[in-house]
Amino acid sequence: MSKDLSSSKNRRKLKKSSFALPEQGKYPIPDIEHARNALARVAQNGSEAEKKKVRAAVEKKYPSLKKDD
Repeated sequence: MSKDLSSSKNRRKLKKSSFALPEQGKYPIPDIEHARNALARVAQNGSEAEKKKVRAAVEKKYPSLKKDD
């Protein structure tokens, strides 16, 4: 997919399930590239709760991105 999701028009086309925080429409994860970007952005700007939610959503959708603890 690798669409430019900076435009609200393109973001509106996504299903709610394509966001790590669907209730807020934040951190789109429609493909693995955007999922990696979501993890990076939430690490910079997100609260601890958001970080946990985004990490869980990304790992559920893309198990290959699971963090080895």
